[in-house]
Amino acid sequence: MSETLQKTPLHALHLELGARMVPFAGYDMPVQYPLGVLKEHLHTREQAGLFDVSHMGQIRLRGSDAAKALESLVPVDIIDLPVGMQRYAMFTNEQGGILDDLMVANLGDDELFLVVNAACKDQDLAHLQKHIGSRCEIEPLFEERALLALQGPAAVKVLERLAPEVASMTFMQFRPVTLLGADCYVSRSGYTGEDGYEISVPAANAEALARRLLAEPEVQPIGLGARDSLRLEAGLCLYGHDMNTSTTPVEASLLWAISKVRRADGERAGGFPGAHAIFEQQRQSVARKRVGLLPQERTPVREGAQIVDADGRTVGEVCSGGFGPTLGAPVAMGYVESEHAALDTALFAVVRGKQVALKVSKMPFVAQRYYRG
Repeated sequence: MSETLQKTPLHALHLELGARMVPFAGYDMPVQYPLGVLKEHLHTREQAGLFDVSHMGQIRLRGSDAAKALESLVPVDIIDLPVGMQRYAMFTNEQGGILDDLMVANLGDDELFLVVNAACKDQDLAHLQKHIGSRCEIEPLFEERALLALQGPAAVKVLERLAPEVASMTFMQFRPVTLLGADCYVSRSGYTGEDGYEISVPAANAEALARRLLAEPEVQPIGLGARDSLRLEAGLCLYGHDMNTSTTPVEASLLWAISKVRRADGERAGGFPGAHAIFEQQRQSVARKRVGLLPQERTPVREGAQIVDADGRTVGEVCSGGFGPTLGAPVAMGYVESEHAALDTALFAVVRGKQVALKVSKMPFVAQRYYRG
């Protein structure tokens, strides 16, 4: 089994650090280190955690038509994305379903930099090539570059020791930075709800950079287990769990990610796959919505658990759930019928045949601490 799994450039380092490895999105990935998921999670909230996210797909688009071309595939303003900034986007299908979510950065000089999900990267590349391959150059960087995430309140003081200029960056800024002599791209962003950075580094330089960051007293290596509990507390979606091709941005409570200029009343309204279906849902409302859920007892409520009302009628399903170490309590997200989506609605999850009381809650469960300057 493990022979068929791909390895990131940091694979040997994970083994050396005592990581417990698991298959994830076709890669052999560290789920936790000897510190353990709970302590890794809390360390990231208090200090700084280093995550290997090199399994994600990095893609470069080049050409004078690149921004306009990409904008035809996403409900986001790409044309007016400022140089040195990145934005959250989604690929949609003709039904308005979500093919993947991604980050798009404008490097200037008619160049865009994309980071897509690991499990979707081959199909995303094919999607780009099919629809806009004749309009711009599409260069996958899957083998050439690794991706590290340095997350937590101490991330800034750690990274500025290597490159002082990163301290002045604000949330979602993106720039080329030289780290240990390697040409990197650094964004002030992440998937934990904390301040921090994502660092695209040439694969050949990834291990040296990771070792250097781990040598800093504030930094611990963090695995997929804590990455999941951190993003869940931050109310962030995981593709393939909290959204998929049969989920629209409206149902997924991601309307904020449809740029104003691309909305039904915007000056560049629509023009992306499924626009009509999405605008129709906005007008008519939807049958179900993604909501935050707080279990009212200690029992963790996990993905796939049925959600029922007081009469025992099924009204939804949990899409992500687990223990929230910062909260010291279980947290979950799920899709429920829209009439049950109001804050503080009392519902129940069915866990091993037993009903666990839930309350519909606002998200994020833990306040986000992005640095906005």
